[in-house]
Amino acid sequence: MFEKIKNLPNHELLQNFRDIRFLGFLVFAVLVLLASWSGVNVIETNFDLQKQIAQIDQQDQVSQLENVNLKLQNEYYNTDTYLELTARKQFGKGAPGEKLLLVPKEVALAHAPQLPEDKQAAVAIAKPTDKPAYRQHFDDWMDFFLRRGS
Repeated sequence: MFEKIKNLPNHELLQNFRDIRFLGFLVFAVLVLLASWSGVNVIETNFDLQKQIAQIDQQDQVSQLENVNLKLQNEYYNTDTYLELTARKQFGKGAPGEKLLLVPKEVALAHAPQLPEDKQAAVAIAKPTDKPAYRQHFDDWMDFFLRRGS
């Protein structure tokens, strides 16, 4: 045991540390590792900044499109077509030579064509069932997929 301790300073690896070239190589290797680590950190930071720039550019494009949309909307509001439609809708006005006819709803429905029976059933309001909503939805989908028509 004491022999190993006495021969420790003569060990091959420790002998390398006495050589200036080996120490220079170790310092160079540490510097290369530090520079590489710093470069990786710079690349990662640039990547994060690039993502932020892309996101801000997208937000800018959306804002520009919204502005264009609002400008077009403002131009539409200044047209004669919009003014005419608004006057017709809000004030019941018409173009010169037009006559306004107000037809009661009952009269209009009396002269409207009757819907076929199957379409009337589709238009009718759904009847409440005793099933919970989730079960009714599941049954409806199963009827659809299995082609069970009502």
